[in-house]
Amino acid sequence: MRLPSSIMLVTNLSGSHPACFIWGYPGWRIWISIPFCSMYLAALLGNGALLFIVSTERSLHQPMYLLLSMLAVTDLMLSTTTVPKMLALFWFSAGEISFGACLTQVFFLHFASSAESMILMAMAFDRFVAICYPLRYAAVLTQSAIAKTGLVILLRSFCIIFPCVFLLKRLPFCGHNVIPHTYCEHMGIARLACADISVNIVYGLAMPVAAGVLDVVLIAVSYVLILQALFRLPSRTARCKAFNTCVSHVCVTFLFYIPVFFTVLTHRFGQEIPHHVHILLANLYILFPPLLNPIVYGVRMRQVKEKFMKGTGGV
Repeated sequence: MRLPSSIMLVTNLSGSHPACFIWGYPGWRIWISIPFCSMYLAALLGNGALLFIVSTERSLHQPMYLLLSMLAVTDLMLSTTTVPKMLALFWFSAGEISFGACLTQVFFLHFASSAESMILMAMAFDRFVAICYPLRYAAVLTQSAIAKTGLVILLRSFCIIFPCVFLLKRLPFCGHNVIPHTYCEHMGIARLACADISVNIVYGLAMPVAAGVLDVVLIAVSYVLILQALFRLPSRTARCKAFNTCVSHVCVTFLFYIPVFFTVLTHRFGQEIPHHVHILLANLYILFPPLLNPIVYGVRMRQVKEKFMKGTGGV
């Protein structure tokens, strides 16, 4: 039976596999899907154009732009993992999803979030070396070093998130079938189990939060050291010029962490906030960074802007 005001998960006869999700706000789901679809298409276009420009222009095969390409790939993964299925729910009531597909969505959603956090930390280190040790920049941040950084990002994100899949797979589901969301995420699925989920709660909070906090701390330390180096520069013009190279990274860092911060706050302290507001905030978290990151870098970085204008004929 479909519930009129919730998302439903139907289990099969074995009592273990989620099979169906149903969006329960028919009054405005079509209207909210229009901006969501527009934002998603703009994110695909912006990140795709950024990847094309960096890959085809040899002058952009530099550490900063290679890290920017990693960020674009991660943004595409973050949004594509969830938005197409969400739009299918909004437009066609296509709510069926297998348990395996749900676990796949859980993995890639959290994997992309973890990877993006570490990429932002690597980009902060890039700015730290460029400003504090400019003469050693080319020797420290080689293409080989960037490739190894990308491998570390993949391995760390995989090692943190993959156990979540097994923690969910081991749980029995006994018919409780309401999922308060538009996509599969770790704790939302775990709360449906008819078993003790203490391990899921501890691991699901401790490991990703610890990794995220570590990234934030390292980003903050990088910028403290950058500011110290800037204040030692002889002129205000030199300080402004050097810090201007960091503005884009500061913007995308806030774009990523502020929605995470508000989502956590609303879940922890926002019991009186309507449930659909919680869902809206969570959906904006997976749409805003992919949408705005290429815009920020395209506007702030002269080389990217020039190549884009050249590719569009200067329009």
